[in-house]
Amino acid sequence: MAGNIFDIVDAADRFIRMHVPVAGRVVPNLFERVDDPLYPPVALREALANAVCHRDYTAFGGAIAVAIFDDRLEISNPGRLPSGFTVADLARPHVSVAMNPLIAAVLYRRGIIEQWGSGTLKILELTERAGLATAEFEVRGPELVARFSPNGYVAPSKAGYDLTPLQQEILEVLAREGGLSSDKLRPLLSQRISEERGLRELATLVHLGLVRKIGVTKGVRWVVL
Repeated sequence: MAGNIFDIVDAADRFIRMHVPVAGRVVPNLFERVDDPLYPPVALREALANAVCHRDYTAFGGAIAVAIFDDRLEISNPGRLPSGFTVADLARPHVSVAMNPLIAAVLYRRGIIEQWGSGTLKILELTERAGLATAEFEVRGPELVARFSPNGYVAPSKAGYDLTPLQQEILEVLAREGGLSSDKLRPLLSQRISEERGLRELATLVHLGLVRKIGVTKGVRWVVL
């Protein structure tokens, strides 16, 4: 995408919000459904700002990239850490060395960067607060990568074809609970479904190789493979 840095950050932010899985849950005693993105949006926007701020703009052919996988999200940019810095330094208080001081100053005045040298610490704090695995930073060849990973099972979005939100939720509930009968599964879903539909969805997931049926008659349980 071409444009000024504000347009680029906003466009990347919109792309992430459109494609990152959203987990739905029902709040006890309120009967409300709350939708939480898999990764905290503020942490992702911070990583985008860091990528724009610290990118090596002399690297021809390179670009800031956002890659979304079933089990992780990566934001990478051409460029290495400043001389004398290691990846471990990003996880503790450190002096900020702006690779592009003019861009950093503009982002700071616009409020996209709040405090010098605090971006990676904020990312780590937000992912920890969200209950996710610790965010990782890695120098991978000519790129610096920020990696976000969930803490636990994430239902795939495709398995031969696009899975429906209900099928993904069934997988997530079964994974979280370690396997359930159909009768115990259905009350934990965010939408009310009939026994017939529940069994039909489970049979589809078995056919796709995502779920296994254990036991017979009243002792039947469904577990995620």
